[in-house]
Amino acid sequence: MFALRSPLTLNSLKNGLTVVTLPLLLILASCSGTTEASRTPEQGTTLDRETLEIWWDKGFTLEEDEALQKLVQEWEKQSGKKIKLSFYTTDELSQKVERQLRSGELPDIIAMFKSEKSLTSRLAWDGKLADVSDVIKPHQNDYEELALKSVNLYNNVEKKRSYYALPIHQATIHVYYWKGILKKIGYKEEDIPKDWEQFWLFWEKAQKQLKAKENIDMYGLGLPLSVEAGDTYQTFEQLLEAYNVKILDAQGRLQIDDPQVRQGMIKLLNWYSQTYQKGYFSPKALHWLNPDNNRSMLNREVLMTTNDTLSIATAVRTDPDTYQNRLGLLELPNKPNGQPMRYLVTVQQVILFADSEHQKDAKSFLAYLIKPNTIDTYLKASGGRHSPVLKSVWKDPFWTNPKDPHVSKATHTFVTHPSRLFYTFDNPAYSMVLKENVWGKALSRVIIEKVPPEQAADEAIARIKEIFDEWQ
Repeated sequence: MFALRSPLTLNSLKNGLTVVTLPLLLILASCSGTTEASRTPEQGTTLDRETLEIWWDKGFTLEEDEALQKLVQEWEKQSGKKIKLSFYTTDELSQKVERQLRSGELPDIIAMFKSEKSLTSRLAWDGKLADVSDVIKPHQNDYEELALKSVNLYNNVEKKRSYYALPIHQATIHVYYWKGILKKIGYKEEDIPKDWEQFWLFWEKAQKQLKAKENIDMYGLGLPLSVEAGDTYQTFEQLLEAYNVKILDAQGRLQIDDPQVRQGMIKLLNWYSQTYQKGYFSPKALHWLNPDNNRSMLNREVLMTTNDTLSIATAVRTDPDTYQNRLGLLELPNKPNGQPMRYLVTVQQVILFADSEHQKDAKSFLAYLIKPNTIDTYLKASGGRHSPVLKSVWKDPFWTNPKDPHVSKATHTFVTHPSRLFYTFDNPAYSMVLKENVWGKALSRVIIEKVPPEQAADEAIARIKEIFDEWQ
């Protein structure tokens, strides 16, 4: 069912396919480095004691970062305070935070959008995050229910549950595909099955037909397979949900000894392994980092991929023909039992550290950030890559405009489909399951080391049990 990740090259854009434009190449290249956007002080100098320091997950377009910079400037002007804002790529930021957690040299505020599922609940449990209830409560009735649940975390030091992060936007998994390329072999979006098994077989068949009829070499399935990428476990967990595999119950207790849970894992691992061996996944997907599924999709190396934001769409937004006509966005098919898909929602959050010396100013900035008009402007300037968490923001016609095939489809998914959070919000021990990428390791065992799916599933079950025992 899935695959992705390799550097952008013009040589890979051939066989009559639309070439990625130079501006797009520059945009993606800009996502691979660290940027510091501060008016005071200069990089490398000692921070003024009154200066807030913020680390932010770098956007996938220049417009997204510029929108945040403008927001920061507006708050500085209103408050008379100063911010040092630094952007890092997802992988850089994750590694930097883990290092700095050991050294204790952390900023006041961090926004880690790919890692919050494995980080926020863990830091809250350890008492390292500030309680931001006073920032959230003015908007409490406006927040989506899942958004509030995602930050209502337990502090094991103070023995209390409270709001330990600020939800600012959300996303869920969609399927990107090249509808312009499918058209070459006579398919329209209406031809893509909504039945679970037939949906995945469709992309395998399309891969064969593209090669036979058009001499186009593309992998039919672009699912991430690596241990390094958070996309791997996000997709795997969504597929477990499709098979109604419940690893935790509603109280956050392990259900992993249930034989049906084990059988669901085995079935999914077996499908991944067999599909890879048949040649429908890109071998590069075994080594992808977090941005690589986007790159592989934009390079036309894969016909489809899964992604939990609209980052792929926003990367081509400046090319209207590609955005409107060539790149398609699908909802996932119905579950194998025929029921509608329940979507796993990622609620992106901003955290404030408990030992920050600038609690008052930091909360002032967060309060400004989450004002409906402020956050709506920021999300729209980001091209709608993420969806709102405030109900009032959904009322902006931007989010439902049918002329935008990507943003309106993402909105439709949130509005019409059932959803749930990842298990980390039911039990912080599960954050370590994702941090270790237990599912990526299981995939490596069956695909690279060729161990039986039953053995890989049992190893994953044993490790999850160990993690939960260690957490007690």
